[in-house]
Parts: sequence; structure tokens; C-alpha cells
Amino acid sequence: MTRILSTGTPRVLILGIGNLLWADEGFGVRAIQYLERHYRFPDQVRILDGGTQGIYLVQEVREAEVLVVLDAVDYGLPPGTLKRVEGEDVPKFLGVRKISLHQTGFQEVLAMAAMLGDYPDHLLLVGVQPVELEDYGGSLRPEVKAQIPAAIDEVLAWLSRFGIQAERREEPLAPATVDALSDMRRYEAERPPEEVACRKGDPRVLLAAGGRLRYREPDRAGLSVRLDQHLDAYRSETD
Repeated sequence: MTRILSTGTPRVLILGIGNLLWADEGFGVRAIQYLERHYRFPDQVRILDGGTQGIYLVQEVREAEVLVVLDAVDYGLPPGTLKRVEGEDVPKFLGVRKISLHQTGFQEVLAMAAMLGDYPDHLLLVGVQPVELEDYGGSLRPEVKAQIPAAIDEVLAWLSRFGIQAERREEPLAPATVDALSDMRRYEAERPPEEVACRKGDPRVLLAAGGRLRYREPDRAGLSVRLDQHLDAYRSETD
């Protein structure tokens, strides 16, 4: 049974998770940014950019009676497909085909919340099948970006079942901060060219063919360090 506050409405957390730096993996966070800029909610609704925080989100989840998660999810569907999942099926989809370490981390968040006795009463996952993930510094692909309004519509319709009504802003809010990560258009416009910023790996680190790190023998000339010299003060003269 849903735990109801004295106001008659449940505590709601709308959570976007993912990594903005890896193309479509940033879908959940971009969706949250869009939602916050275009809609206002009652006080009992929190909108949170969970990024890749993993288990650090446990307390946030424990305090929620209704939890909405937006993320890029490998459903095994055509790229760009939007799909919603509810209730006990949510952890299964976040973990059956992991596309990122943050998904394993969020599975653990839900498990820890359940172990502590504060699992959300109602849970919704709205995810999109990614098009491209292996593009460091890249933005959402057009097929994925186009699903943000539809994802928001799914969230708003589902929340209305709990008496939660969002109000669309007459004018969208400006990005929360001035950095490019909070503004997708700026993020895309200011991306350095590939010859300056590598897309899949830095050749200064990946020195060998096949991505194997090459061992370099250290220069030991003139190097003489006693690893236990910090114990000298505790030794007797006869040691």
C-alpha cells in the first residue's frame, strides 16, 4: 500500500541516470534537464540528475514512495525505440543487458533500498534503445534525442495516476549552470574536432596495437630509497 503524506499525495523522485560524455548514454540526464526546464511540479516532487552516482543514490531512493527512472536501456529493440517498464520488472531491464557500469550500480541501489525496508511503492522505467555509445564527447543521436518529448509524456501520464500534475512553463528556464554539460546545444556546438579530442581512446595512453598498454622500464639511475625508513625512529641501536 502506498505510504501517503498528510497532504494526501506521495513523495515522488524523478531520476535521470547516465553519462553525458558517451553519446546516447546521456539520454536519462538530458531528459531530466528538459523536464526541469519546461515543467514545474508540486513541492513533493523532486527532479534529480543522478548521473553515474550509483550507490550514493540509495538515500534518495529510500525517501521516495513513487520512483521514475529515465535511462538508456538495451532492450534488444531497434535503435531509438522508446519503452516503459513498471514495478518489479524494472531491475531486470536495468541489468539483463548492461550497457554501462552505472546500471549495475543502480541495481544495487534498488536492492539496498529493499534490504533496508524502504523500497518505493511504485516504480517506472522509461528507457530508449541507444543508437551509439562508443563516441566519447558525443551527444545524443537524432533518433534518441527525438524521443525526449515522448519520454516526458510517458512520465507525466503515469504520474497523473497518483494525482501529480505538472504545469508547463510559459518560457523554458535557462540551463542551471553556464557550463556546456548543462546545455545540449552548446555541448554539441563546442565539441572539439576529432584530431584534437579523441573519440574512442587517447593514443598517448593506448600505446600498443590492440589497446594493450606497453610496459616501460623505469629509470633507476641514482635511485636509492629504503621503503621502511619511516620506522627508524622506533628501532634500537642494536637492531
